Amino acid sequence: MKRYWKLLRAEPLLAKLSLIQLIAYFGAWFSNVAIYTLLITLNVDASTIAFVAALHFFAGVLQAPLSGVIIDRISPKKLMILLTIIEISCTLMLVSIDEVSKLPLLYVLVFVRMAAASFQFTVEMSLLPRILSGKSLQSANEIHSIIWSLSYTLGMALSGIVVYTVGVTYAFLLDAFLFMIVLVLQMKLHFTLEKIQDSSRFLTMMGDALRYIQKERIVWHLMLLHSVVAFTAFDALVVLSAQKYYMNIIAVSLGIGLVHAARAVGLAIGPLFLGEWVTIKRLEFLLLAEALAIGLWAWAMSDFYAALAASVVVGFMTTTLWSYTYTLIQKHTHHKYYGRVVAYNDMIFLGVGGLVSLMIGFLVNLGWTLESITLVLGSAFLIAALYYRWLRQHYELQEIG
Repeated sequence: MKRYWKLLRAEPLLAKLSLIQLIAYFGAWFSNVAIYTLLITLNVDASTIAFVAALHFFAGVLQAPLSGVIIDRISPKKLMILLTIIEISCTLMLVSIDEVSKLPLLYVLVFVRMAAASFQFTVEMSLLPRILSGKSLQSANEIHSIIWSLSYTLGMALSGIVVYTVGVTYAFLLDAFLFMIVLVLQMKLHFTLEKIQDSSRFLTMMGDALRYIQKERIVWHLMLLHSVVAFTAFDALVVLSAQKYYMNIIAVSLGIGLVHAARAVGLAIGPLFLGEWVTIKRLEFLLLAEALAIGLWAWAMSDFYAALAASVVVGFMTTTLWSYTYTLIQKHTHHKYYGRVVAYNDMIFLGVGGLVSLMIGFLVNLGWTLESITLVLGSAFLIAALYYRWLRQHYELQEIG
């Protein structure tokens, strides 16, 4: 933890961006429990819940190729302010959803809001390698990953309490207020970056980035490896398990929130133990450990309290897996292509997350148990460990730092 505080004190811009990230990402996920609680109240089926979960990911997929070019050409500050305004508007409009007939509007608002949130993520991740390098970049990615993970899970955890206490409408209004705070902080940002000199047209720049990724095969393989972490997109599973197993013990919104809160504990403390331990040689063991942790959660899922403990274990490896594989991508990418490579990487990652969410709904409708579906997700990390072993045998990976 000391190395994180030391870096934040030494890099004021990183500290400001981290604060903005914390509030912005928290706000991006805060409304989710309200949305899922609303869906359960409207008595929708598992496919609809899974589809809404998938929308959160697919929104980022469709805008990613364009966003990468925009990031490499337009002021990051202007982009962040515009995207926050979009998030505020969509969040306020969610208040109007109160019946099944308005579900199409809900789909649109969720899609647009998460597209803006994903764009924010891509903008900020493309900034980090322009202001930091080496171990400092890895630590910054770990800080960012902790923030994202905590915001993702604690946002939904605290939202569960808010929804249970004051209702869905006030949860949306409070969320919009959080984005307004972000907007004020973004307006106060001041930084200067070396502008990338490229007068090419959008389509030319997009094609150029694709050719670069195709030529630098190691970047492509690392992007695929990183995307495996998206198999921890458990939103639909958490909602369905709370509805099936926990509603006789605790309110559904609180059940969803507490499971996410438990995972947040693991997500937060994992990098403190694993951040300096993980290396190119040890990454394979971390992938195997994640597979075993997800298997443990599958075994414990039907028992609320055992599931909480297992969720902590699952989260323990996730943050380090995400941040280390992300840093490897940045390490092996030429600075000219940071924005576009990060955007394409996010497109793949979010696409996998969306497909995982749809797969969960599809398998539930086929009659699969939630436990068996969870085991399928865990097996992806076993395959990833084998894939990574192959990658190390065929490519020379550069250690970070």
